[in-house]
Amino acid sequence: MEGNFDAWNAMAKNIAYVAWAISILIVIYHVIRLATMNDAKVKYDFINKSEIRTLWIAAIILIIGCCFYANANIGELSPLWIFVRGFTTFAMGMIVALIIQNMLKFYYPFFIEKRLKALRYKPRVSPKTGKAMKLLGEEEEDAYLDEGMQAEENVFSVDYDVWKDEETGYVKIERYSGHLHALQCPECNYQTFKVVREEILKAPSVGEEGQLLKHFQCGYCGYKAKKTVTLRISQKFEESSAATA
Repeated sequence: MEGNFDAWNAMAKNIAYVAWAISILIVIYHVIRLATMNDAKVKYDFINKSEIRTLWIAAIILIIGCCFYANANIGELSPLWIFVRGFTTFAMGMIVALIIQNMLKFYYPFFIEKRLKALRYKPRVSPKTGKAMKLLGEEEEDAYLDEGMQAEENVFSVDYDVWKDEETGYVKIERYSGHLHALQCPECNYQTFKVVREEILKAPSVGEEGQLLKHFQCGYCGYKAKKTVTLRISQKFEESSAATA
């Protein structure tokens, strides 16, 4: 039996080492991919879509490795010890996984939001001149958005950034989800305050503003709030409507 335990201990340590190596390689691969991305919008989308998921997968593999390593020093075993070790290992693994999951869900978004904001407003470089382009304001950008894009912005489902090279007239339009990120909850201060429902109280028309009621709820403490937002039809849309009338 002792020889069998030695074989198991060696195998468990090897599995732990392999799991730790895979976990570290996953994180390194993610970092390298980010470092090789030159476009700020591409990097923004990559971080937003995959970073938390990648870290979570790496954490799970790391925990599995720790569970094997914790059971790589068996000297004697009995049915009771099998149950005790198995239950203890599973319970500790679940506790650590839950802690990491909560950190990624409630704390890490504060850090990731700052990085995403810096990437979104980082000056874009014109491929025509190699110079920094100008980020247009809300009214200026409407001249470069079609009616469908403006309609998406009016109901806050999508937000568009328009960058313009004033020397050559080159324009780059970037699309962002209007409800992509949670806000900081005023009650618990976690970054878990999201729009859960919207209703149009008054539809906007040419020359007259509308109203949109946004319902917020915190995914952590359940705090709820409402906010009324003014809807406007852009000047470009007004002119188009007048021309077709």
